[in-house]
Amino acid sequence: MSRNLQESGPPTKLEDVLSSEIQEWHFHIYFHQRNAAEHHAALELRDAVLRLRRDGAFVAVPLFRVNTDPIGPHPVGSYEIWVPASSFASVFSYLCLNRGELSILVHPLTREERTDHELRRAWIGPSYPLDLSNLRRKTDEVPLQYPSLKLGYSSTSPPLTLEERRLLGANVERLLRSEKEAARAPSN
Repeated sequence: MSRNLQESGPPTKLEDVLSSEIQEWHFHIYFHQRNAAEHHAALELRDAVLRLRRDGAFVAVPLFRVNTDPIGPHPVGSYEIWVPASSFASVFSYLCLNRGELSILVHPLTREERTDHELRRAWIGPSYPLDLSNLRRKTDEVPLQYPSLKLGYSSTSPPLTLEERRLLGANVERLLRSEKEAARAPSN
C-alpha cells in the first residue's frame, strides 16, 4: 500500500490507517561474530530481555537461535527479538538505554518483507548494509509468529471502535487547547 506522498499526501482516513497499522516488529541485535566482548554483551542483553519478560516488563520473544555468522540479509552475527505492537515502546525504550555499543535493526512485520527491511527499517546505533537479494517482495499473508500468545496479528482482543477512537481524539484535542506549544489539528 505504498503511495506517492507528492500526489496525494499521507492517508488520514481513520478506517484505512487503523486497518494498515503494524501489529508486530523485529529487533535484530547485531554483534561482530569474531569479537568476544560484543558477542558476550549481546548475550547479556538477550538474558536481560528474557528476565524482564518473565517479570512482566513487556512481551518480547528472542529466538532461541543466535546466529554466530551472517545469515539472510544480516551481515554480522545477530539474533532476533519479536515484539507485538503493544510492547513496542517499552522494548524500544529499554534497548535504546541499554544496548551499549551494539547496533540494533528495527523493522515491522508486514506482507512486504523486502520493503520492511529496506524502506521501513530504523536503526538504534550505527547502521549496517543489508543483503536484500533473497527477501521476498510480497506474500499473501502476514507471517504470524507466536500465535499462542494471541498478540499482534493473532490478537483476539476486540479493538477500540471507531467511535471510541474519535472520542479519545476529541478529548485529547480539548485537553490540549490550553497548551500554547501544542499544534492544533486541522478542522477538515
